[in-house]
Formats: sequence, C-alpha cells, structure tokens
Amino acid sequence: MVNTARPALRTVALFEAAKGLLALVGASGLLAFAHRDLQALALQMLAHLHMNPAAHYPHIFVQAAEHLQDQRLALLALGAAGYALLRLGEAYGLWRGRAWAEWLAAGSGAIYLPFEVAELLRRPGWLSASLLLLNAGIVVLMLRALRQRGARPRWRD
Repeated sequence: MVNTARPALRTVALFEAAKGLLALVGASGLLAFAHRDLQALALQMLAHLHMNPAAHYPHIFVQAAEHLQDQRLALLALGAAGYALLRLGEAYGLWRGRAWAEWLAAGSGAIYLPFEVAELLRRPGWLSASLLLLNAGIVVLMLRALRQRGARPRWRD
C-alpha cells in the first residue's frame, strides 16, 4: 500500500475505535438498568425535567420504559457489544493495514449510503449531508486503498 493512504486509514481506524468504545459504553449502560424499575426511573426523569408524564411524548416514553424487560435489555446490550467488537476489530485491522479490514470498512460503510441518501431527501439539512459525505468519503478511501493494494476479495491477507 502507498504510504500516503496510511494516515487517512489510521484516522478512519481511530473513528471506528471511537464508535466501538461508544457502543461498549452504551451496552454497559443498558446492563446497568437491568433489574431496576424503569418506569419509576422514567417518571423521576420527567419530574426532574418538569415535564408532564400525561402529555403525549412523555407518556410514550413512560410506556416504553414500562414494557422494556430485562431480557430485552440483555438482547440490546448483546447487540451493542457485538457491534462494538466488530468496530474495534475493524479499527485494529485498519491500523495494522490489513486488506480484510479495508473490505469490511468499505462494505459496512456502503450499506448505510442508501439510508443516508433517503434521509437527506426526506429531511435535507447540513447534518444529514455531512454524514452522507463523510461515509461516502470513507468508502471511496477504502476502495482506493484496496485498488492500490491490488486486493481481490478473499478471507485472508
């Protein structure tokens, strides 16, 4: 691989690692709410924010907290942990300059592009446009790195 792409790949690796760590924090936070009265916590939060729990949106929030069970929390936490492991593994591979990580980054980034285009068309704004451009840039960067490498899809480096 050409050395000029290495700093960009490492920047993407740091970005993916940050997403992975954030997902781990989220998974831990979900597990912290297991075996707790989530409806009571939701009502306390609304009271702290001076919101009426009978109003439409706060009521939806309280109902969602009431129906969230420990099993669902565990499944959500497991999903977040799996996502975190995927992102941290991708970050490691990108940092080490592995072709499989470049394929993974290109593929996982490309999956989101149609959804980001749809969001931009539905609600145009600077945030949705920025996210689309950032993600498209990462996909292009990964494809260029793979092309420079002369990489073909395979399971090992």
